[in-house]
Amino acid sequence: MKLSTYLTCLILLFIVGCKEELKPITIYMIGDSTMANKSSKRAPETGWGQVFNQLVTEKATVSNHAVNGRSSRSFLGEDRWQPVLDSLQEGDYVFIQFGHNDQKEDSARHTTLDEYKEFLVKYITETKKKKANPILLTSVMRRRFDENGQFFDTHGGYPQVVREVAKEQNVPLIDLHKMTEELIVAAGEENSKKIFLILTKGESQNYPNGVDDNTHFSRYGATEVAKLTAESIKEQDLPLADYLKE
Repeated sequence: MKLSTYLTCLILLFIVGCKEELKPITIYMIGDSTMANKSSKRAPETGWGQVFNQLVTEKATVSNHAVNGRSSRSFLGEDRWQPVLDSLQEGDYVFIQFGHNDQKEDSARHTTLDEYKEFLVKYITETKKKKANPILLTSVMRRRFDENGQFFDTHGGYPQVVREVAKEQNVPLIDLHKMTEELIVAAGEENSKKIFLILTKGESQNYPNGVDDNTHFSRYGATEVAKLTAESIKEQDLPLADYLKE
């Protein structure tokens, strides 16, 4: 056997061996309804975090704690963060995606941009203290087109805060805000309806009168967003990529 061939074999054996020795981890998700698991009574509405487990290997477990209607403030205020924090083990991951409900005006959920930043930093800092890995995600886009068929954003300054915090805190960023805008715009005003929970009368027994929801995802839309998340992890060559299926 030639030396070069022998060395190649050794390298391949080393790579395979490393993958087999990956430590089992849990990927925790905290966020709002666009990420959350949905009951069968709400089908075909699907949170993208609900299907992300299909994209990971057997070495990773997805624990989705996202809840409908929660903001970075109310998730903490309702004591939903502490059980996640208590469960974190070294090497685990926390996906942090808020913003949709931080815009809401009620005092239980609303955050100013400065408060939003403070809450995000708190989640990051406490995750790091447990030697786990925080990953920030910007809000997914709502489907909005004006009377001229031009797409427009409704999230104000919240996504930019996430980008700034990711940079300042030196944590990975998955910019779903940008990627889902590209997904919607590429599909166009009409074809993008299939990404969301938009059904005609009689199309689903769970929505006998139909539904026109331009915020929450269909099964197809949730799957596409989960794929975008996985693609971003791979493109950034994050260590978590080793836990994703080929």
